Amino acid sequence: MGGAGPTVIARTREGDPGLEAVYRGVPALVLGGAGFIGAWVVRALRAHGAEVTVVTRGPNRTPAVPFGPGRGNVSVVAADLDEPAAPAHVVEAARPAIVFNLAGYGVDRSERDADRMQAVNASLVDRLCAAMAGRPGGSWTGTRLVHVGSALEYGRLEGRLVETAEVDPDTLYGRTKLQGTQAVASWSARAGLRALVARLFTVYGPGEHEGRLLPELMRVARTGTRLALTEGRQPRDFTYVEDVAEGLLRLGASQAPPGAVVNLATGRLSTVREFAETAAAVLGLDRALLRFGALPERDEEMWHGEVDVARLRELTSWQPPTSIADGIRRTREFSDAR
Repeated sequence: MGGAGPTVIARTREGDPGLEAVYRGVPALVLGGAGFIGAWVVRALRAHGAEVTVVTRGPNRTPAVPFGPGRGNVSVVAADLDEPAAPAHVVEAARPAIVFNLAGYGVDRSERDADRMQAVNASLVDRLCAAMAGRPGGSWTGTRLVHVGSALEYGRLEGRLVETAEVDPDTLYGRTKLQGTQAVASWSARAGLRALVARLFTVYGPGEHEGRLLPELMRVARTGTRLALTEGRQPRDFTYVEDVAEGLLRLGASQAPPGAVVNLATGRLSTVREFAETAAAVLGLDRALLRFGALPERDEEMWHGEVDVARLRELTSWQPPTSIADGIRRTREFSDAR
């Protein structure tokens, strides 16, 4: 693998040196790199010339989207991240300048093993921090560990979501993800680890799991079948997956304070119904096929105000630019091209 290369703080698009100037030749480790968001992070790193090691749960796991072309190389290794020694082993083997941790358990409704949720969302993060603490990063002076957190760490907060708010997660997934965030803060404070947490909200785009909203809407557009939905009143910050991947890379290149928590979102709310109706317009889907109100709202639904992205802008001079209509259009084009 190449050297760590120069560190450049992310700038605005005007005069932006490009992320390739930041990541070219940089050894990067991505945990959960075969998953929906992780695969897009790998694509972005490879496109910008990084030397990427991807950790997956199995040697033959197909990534959610292909890792794509680029100047950088990608190697895939299998590891059981539930094993206590696994984080140290993969870090020792890859010798990364920067780690992106997208390993998680509990997002899908089928993932309900409480012990596994604790192991992957909390214990793994603590061990990963321990493995990275004190490890030299060569000439890389950006963030050493970018850990992906969750909006569900906030719990049932009302009003604008600011990173400094007192959080009170009310789901097991949210609580275990918060423990991961707390592990990052603890290691940053006591060992000076340059690590941050990027809290994600409602991410959509190519490679999204079947059964989620956009894949279901695309299926309806293909088949002409009807789709049962709730009334769709829930407010969400819908963020296109390629923007999320770019945001994670920009945060990795930033001079964020150790232990920082950063909302990675658009800062714009739309209801689920607005998203579905926009998709119908883009996909040419008959809105009569969308049965709003046919399903009850779930007890664990999250209701919140706008997501504050001031810290994201401060650190990166950037925020996700893709509109919902453009994100859905790009998702359809990606699907049609495969």
